[in-house]
Formats: sequence, C-alpha cells, structure tokens
Amino acid sequence: MQIKILVVDDSASDRLIIESMLSEYEILTACDGLEAINVLEKHDGINLLILDLNMPNMDGFQVLEYLTGNKRYKKIRTIILTNYNELDNEIKGLKLGAVDYIRKPIHMQSLKARIDVHVALLLTQNALVRQLHEKDVTFETIFKKVPVGIAISFIREGDSKYYSINPAYENITGRGKEELLKLGWASITHPEDIDEEIKNFERLKAGEIDSYSMDKRFIRPDGSDVWVRMTAATLALDDSHSFNYIVLCDDITESKLLEEKLEESERSKSTLLSHLPGMAYRCEYTKEWTMHYVSAGCQKLTGYPAKSLLYNKDLAYSDLIATEYRDLVWNEWGRVLKERRDFSYEYEIITATGERKWVLELGQGVFNQNGEVEALEGIIIDISDRKEIENILKYNNIHDRWTGLYNREYLVSVLEKDLKLKKDMKKAIIGIDLSMVPVTVANYGYQYSQNLIRKVAKALNQLCSDNCILFQPREHRFIIYIYDYKDKQELIDLGNVIVDTLESLLVTERIGGGIGIVEIEPGDHDIDTESLLRRAIIASEKSMSLFGKDFEICFYDHELEALVNRERDIVEALNLIALDINTNDDLFLQYQPIINLKTGSIYAFEALARLKTEKLGLVSPLEFIPIAEKTKLIIPIGEKVLINAFEFLNTLKEHGYDDISVSINISVIQLLNPDFTIRLFELIRQMQVNPKNIALEITESVFASDNDSINNTLDRLRKTGIHIAIDDFGTGYSSFSREKELKADCMKIDKCFIDELLQTELDKAITGDIISIAHKLGHYTIAEGVESHIQLNYLREFNCDRVQGYYISKPLDEIVAIQFLKKYGK
Repeated sequence: MQIKILVVDDSASDRLIIESMLSEYEILTACDGLEAINVLEKHDGINLLILDLNMPNMDGFQVLEYLTGNKRYKKIRTIILTNYNELDNEIKGLKLGAVDYIRKPIHMQSLKARIDVHVALLLTQNALVRQLHEKDVTFETIFKKVPVGIAISFIREGDSKYYSINPAYENITGRGKEELLKLGWASITHPEDIDEEIKNFERLKAGEIDSYSMDKRFIRPDGSDVWVRMTAATLALDDSHSFNYIVLCDDITESKLLEEKLEESERSKSTLLSHLPGMAYRCEYTKEWTMHYVSAGCQKLTGYPAKSLLYNKDLAYSDLIATEYRDLVWNEWGRVLKERRDFSYEYEIITATGERKWVLELGQGVFNQNGEVEALEGIIIDISDRKEIENILKYNNIHDRWTGLYNREYLVSVLEKDLKLKKDMKKAIIGIDLSMVPVTVANYGYQYSQNLIRKVAKALNQLCSDNCILFQPREHRFIIYIYDYKDKQELIDLGNVIVDTLESLLVTERIGGGIGIVEIEPGDHDIDTESLLRRAIIASEKSMSLFGKDFEICFYDHELEALVNRERDIVEALNLIALDINTNDDLFLQYQPIINLKTGSIYAFEALARLKTEKLGLVSPLEFIPIAEKTKLIIPIGEKVLINAFEFLNTLKEHGYDDISVSINISVIQLLNPDFTIRLFELIRQMQVNPKNIALEITESVFASDNDSINNTLDRLRKTGIHIAIDDFGTGYSSFSREKELKADCMKIDKCFIDELLQTELDKAITGDIISIAHKLGHYTIAEGVESHIQLNYLREFNCDRVQGYYISKPLDEIVAIQFLKKYGK
C-alpha cells in the first residue's frame, strides 16, 4: 500500500524539511488553505493530512470545516500543527476522524514518530482486511517487522476471540504475550494515565469516536517507565467481525525527554516574553508585514489581541505603523537585509485607542537555502517612557528653562547648518542687549528682574514666524535669527517693531538697551558662528553707547568691522606684552608734572601708560585700557605699569629728588583682585621705594562695585603712607555725601569743570565750590586739564592745592621729565 500524505504549511522551509524526512512516502504539499482544498479535490486516496492552523488566505480551521462536509475525507487522519494553547473543544466540535496535534515550534523527531504511528495503523488495518478476505501474507509480514508495537483483538465467526501482539509491542512493554493477556493493559499503565485512557476507551467502545491517541506510560517489570505514543482504533473489517480493536504504540521515551527540554525552553521563552514590554513576532517580508506568529504582549502593546494580526485576520501590522514611518521602516529593512545585518529602528505606532506609541523594533531576516528572504523574526518593544525622558532632556538641552526660548547651543547649531545649506538665501541676526535689567534687582529683587525678562521674551516671541526665530543665548541677551527676507528695509521695519515693543515694556523701568543687526553676506559663509554672535554683541553695545537709554537699531558695518579688527590687534599686542614676548610692540610710561600752587614747585608726576604697536602705531589709553580691563589683561599690564613707575621713582632718588611723588592709575579689576595688595607691598619691598612717594588714583565709579570691601583695601594702603586720590571726580558714581565716607586723601577735579571756566562767567562756575567742599571733607585738591592762565588764576584764587595740564606741561618721556624737573626745580 502506497501511503499518500498532504503537508499544508505556509513555511516553505518547514514543507521542505518534512518532505525530505518522509521521502519513503508519496508527499503532496500546499502553502495555504485554498491550495490544500484544490489538492484534496484533485487527488484520491490521501491517507494523512499534516495541517498548520495558522495560514494566510484560508486558515487550518476552514480546511477542517471543509473536511467535515466531504465524504471522501471526512475520516481522514490529521496531524495539526499549531501554536494555540486551547484546541480540544474547537476540534471536537468538528466531528473529524483521528486527530492528533503538535505544538509549534515543531520538533521534527516527534512529528516523525507521530507520522510513523499513523502510517503503521493504516498499513496494519489494510493488511488485516486483505488477510481476512484474500488470505494475503502481507499482514503477517507487516505485523512482525514493523518497529511499532501492535496489539489486535477481534471476535471471529463463531464468537471465537482472537488476540495478537507483535514482537515490537512485547519489547516496548518488557513483557510476553501471555503475561500481557494475564495482567491486562490497565495494570501495566501508570496510575497518573489510567483515568484518561479509561475515559477514552469507554468513548471508543460506545462508538462516540473511531479512535483516540494519547501519550502514556507503561510500567515495565523492573519498575521503570516507558513513554509511548498510543493510538487505539476500531478495525473496520466487515459486518461479521464486531468489537474489533487495534492498538499501536511507539516508544517515545527519548523524544519525550527532548520535548520536556523543549517545553522548558519554551516556558523560559514564554516567561521572558511575558515580561517583555512589547511583543515577539515572525512575519513575511511584505509591505503588509503579514504575521505568522505574535506573542501575547501584542495586546498590551497595540490594544489588539494577537489573533487579530495573525495572517492579517482583522488588520495588518502595517496598519498600526504611523503613516509617516511606513516607507522609512520598509526602506530600512531593505537596507539591512541586503547587507545581512540585524535590524534596529525606532518609530511610532497607532494603538487601538488611537494613542501614539514609540517602539523599538529589533529583528533579523530568515533566509532559505537560495539566499532568499523567507521571513522576518524579532521583537517590538514599547519605548514611549524612554522617548518621553529623551524628549524632556532634549527640550531642556536646547531651551532656556526660565523663558522656554531656544538657547545658545541650539542657535549655534541652526546657524552652522544654515550657513552650509542656505548659502544663497538672505540671512541676518538681530542682537538685543538688556544688560541694564539687573539694576532692578537692588530695588525690587532678583525675582522681579527675572519676571521682567520672561515678559520681554513672551512679547518678542509674538513677533516671530516660520522664518524668524527667537533665541536667548544669555540671561539678558536675545537673538532673533531671520532668513529668506526681502531686503534691508524689512530688517529696519522689524527692528523698529522691536524698539516699540521694548519701549512699551521697559519705559516705566527707565531701562534702556541696545539692538544690533548683522546681515550675513553671501561671502560670509566661511565665517564661524562665534564671530557672527560677537558682531551682534558689538552692534548692540554700539547702539547702547550711541543712544544711552533710548532703544535704537545699529547695523554692523565696515566701520564696526574695522573697530573689531583694531580691537583684536590691540588684544594681541597686550597679550604679547603680558607674556614678555619680544616684539616691536611696546608699553611705556609718560609723566605729566603736578605743580603745587602755593609754592609753584613740582610736587609730583602722574604716570600715564602708553601703547605703541608696529601695526597700529600709538594707541590712546582711552582705547586700550578699557580693552585691557574687558579681557582682564589689565592685571599683568597694571603690574608692569607699577614696576616702571617704581623704577622712575628710584631714578628720581638717584638724581636727588627723593621727595617727589609718582601718581599711578589703578583699575577696579586690579583693586578687586585679592592678591593686589600683597603683590604691591612685595614690589615696594623688592624695589625699595618709599610708600609715601606713591599715590594711587582710583576713579570714583570703582565704588559702585563693592564699596565696603574697596574702602577696607584703601584703608590698609593709606596706613602704609600711600596716598589715595579719587580721579575724575564729578563724572561718575559718587556724590559729596559719598565722598565723605571714602578712605581717600585727594580729590582730582575732572577736566570738564576746568573747561567750564573758559565757557561760562567765572562768578557762575561751581568749580570753586567743589574745592571748598573738598577741603571741608579733609581732602586736598588737584585740578586736571589746566590749559590757560585764566583757569590757573581762578584755581589759585579759590585755593586749589595743585594743578596739572598742558599749560604746565604735556606728558613727558622719562628723560625729558628729569630734564624738566632740573630746569624748573622746586
């Protein structure tokens, strides 16, 4: 008898393996339910059906329903391959023939054993019928040689009972025929299996079923267990033979152990998958991603049960992928499969409730022997929580936490990208400097100033659009980046709107600021972002210096460019001087005589720093001193000034002028340096100069920084004999009430009050009043900028103590100063 088997499975590799394993039989195959039914319609005599329940187009259940209505195959033996957990009730309801099933993933050795049992039963039953009717020897041959245990019982004509047990059955049970007949099958069945078998046998006897199969254990004489796959069935011989039964047993002890290991592995995998924040899958490599296997985590991840996705029953997995990611996912799979690499990609899905979830898919391709993609396998993990944290971190990384505006880091990244990608597009940045806002802290507190900045940020943000973006690179600075604008007039119009907006918010606070506009020219694409931002700062600071508390716009132009380049050259020269690197650049001092008006003799010299560079020539101290202060180079430069001035004092002493003083200008940055007084006293000791011949000039604005700390420092200096003079009085921070508190010896009257003597009627000038009040406060006075005899006479009349200016002498080089001193003497 030629056994004909139909294998129905959508996996080409599984079909190929099964077909190769069953090469001794005639094998027919089908890839889905529709093809299976076509094969059944075309072929007669199919003995065994191996059926995968989970298939596209038409699943296995629909094939089974077809069989129940087909007379030819209603009683066909069927082995079902499935990953469903509950099958018995569904299959029992179909009233099929002998049904057996194997859980997926398939263990091929177990499948082969099951097939052998069914084939042996078919062959035995067929041979027995032929023996009874044709006296054929085929049954005897099969009965004795087949490796499957067979036990047969039936009643012959005349009520004679017949029992037959083949050698394989005796070998499996470890008992001979006589012992088996004497003991009966129930006594050698394991106690845990007896109830199930009795129940099945009673149903067989009652005619409810034609056969049943079960895994059971026989107890051998030595007490050991042997696992068998047992199939019991009625023998369809003829009407003269009733109560005809056949039992087939196949020793599956070894495969049972393998199955237990496999089940343990599956249980471990199931445990792992149950704790996975997502689902595992196996699917086709198609744009629908047709699922052949989906783990239970599908429900929690997507809101749909796993069955809904299997073979696109209710919807395809592609329907869950957010529209904007579908092509991206497909293209990425194509790329990694081409390179035979693992897949890793993050995208969003839409759940059953409409919620968007971020997922991470990790997978790989399954390839057949021809190198073709047969399936995809992997896991899809919910990473929504991680993405939310990432988004928060990303937001915080590129936004100011107080105002919510984009910060400096994001501004730099946008500018760098656009400088490369938008070369032909008009671009500009508008810098807004509100560095005056902190002055409100003293009156209203820090929170008030911060709320003011937030209010400004909100108002400025309302002026922005898709091509106009607001950033906050610093606490009190804003940048508006605008691109693809029409012309310069559009920038001016926007600048004026910004002016109106800021004035409406800050006019009552009496706070001003600067607005600088930098157009990025086509040739500026090689410029770095730091330079662009520096230009915006320069333009906004220029706006502040030109217009004070009024908001006005100032464009960065070639003139400002020249100023920037000049400042850079000055900084470079100062750096080289501070590092004592020999260059043609030189820092030197000139000395302007100070005359005692009562005696007419030279009282002191003021040391005035001068800078001469090879590139720029002579640079005014009004230019390089602020730059030195801004770059903190004033500290090393200031020390060099002190050393040169002390050397001049020693030169004066060598020439016999040991009572002439030198007045040195000191920056607030030097004075606030904790090491300043220590280093000053150290230089005085090293160079052996008399502190009483030293005067330090400090601008009155220095007291705006830290009045108490600076006063304490000045007091320590005065106790050593050093004179302290308040320079440029009347132009800065102090008033007469403040002057009274200062630890100073001298008040230097600013040149503007001296110039006034030539521009107004002398009886209306207040210079004399300033001298009088200074005397009452215990200070002696020095008038700066005396350039005419009218000024000199007025100052002498109002008892000014000392004077200096071009009327007496311009600043002199050291040698000339000594000569001047010798000529005019004391």
